[in-house]
Amino acid sequence: MTKILRNVALALALTGLCAFMAASARAGDEVPRGPVEEAYAVTIKTLSAKGKAPPPAWRPPHRDKLMTRSLAALFARDDLYQEESGEMGQIGADPFLNGQDGEVKKLSFDTIPVAAGKATVLANFRSFGKPTVVAFKMLRENGGWRIDDIVNSFEGKDYSVREQLSQPYDCGSFMNKPCQR
Repeated sequence: MTKILRNVALALALTGLCAFMAASARAGDEVPRGPVEEAYAVTIKTLSAKGKAPPPAWRPPHRDKLMTRSLAALFARDDLYQEESGEMGQIGADPFLNGQDGEVKKLSFDTIPVAAGKATVLANFRSFGKPTVVAFKMLRENGGWRIDDIVNSFEGKDYSVREQLSQPYDCGSFMNKPCQR
């Protein structure tokens, strides 16, 4: 009887530990701004790196955790195009900085609910002394919030990263047209 109780207690403890670990792994995606906050933590770490910088938020290992499956697939296709062609992909700037380079100072976030399972998160910061706002279209997917689009502004016009990444490519194995280097 004691052995049975000990096994039951052990099983309950392991179940609790597994549940805690699963919740901890997803803790950042329970609110719309969670993945955006995590993306900026990665961005700031990348900007402050000495020597070889860690990968940006739109590359592995981050993008599959932070983005919807469809947006992550578009970024992956763009990376593949760059690798195969040796050319720049559809995005000519860091979408989290709204520029080719920058800094992130005085970062704050605003969340605007849009509809059930959708929200917009605004990242507000100063980059080289100028106020910068990047809009993130958020979507609930697989029980957590994910970035579904990033909207940057330049000279008063908004640019959807999703739309840019959806543009056709000249070549690529993903379209059965090998790139010539």
